[in-house]
Amino acid sequence: LLEQRFGSELALLCSIPGSGRKTAGMLLLFASGFVHLDNYRQLIAMAGLSPREHTSGTSIRGKVRITKMGGGLIRGKLFMCSFAAKKTNAACQALFDRLVARGKNKKLALIAVCNKLLKQAFAIVKSGVPYQADFTSKLALNP
Repeated sequence: LLEQRFGSELALLCSIPGSGRKTAGMLLLFASGFVHLDNYRQLIAMAGLSPREHTSGTSIRGKVRITKMGGGLIRGKLFMCSFAAKKTNAACQALFDRLVARGKNKKLALIAVCNKLLKQAFAIVKSGVPYQADFTSKLALNP
């Protein structure tokens, strides 16, 4: 049923290195085919991966953590995909290495890779173009 309804989107999501058929199918079901989402921030918030800071006035209480208010299943699936993505996906690997070199915790860097995977998935499904490792935006080329 998933291939009948979202066949082209499933193929597009499977083109992302580090993401498999199960994750792509789960992401399509979770996001309802990406039809009701306007930007990638809504997808990240829906998955519960957006950062949350506890502040009161000028005091900051505790570390910044993820909200965990969204779907736990998709968050767990993306976290497992982040291990493969940091090895196979060039953009995710660069992000992970940059954060770890700056002294960030490896688990925090993996959550950032999860967010990067969601951003890539949103962009690929909305544009209809499969994953390209050497992609540069046309907006970045025109100053």
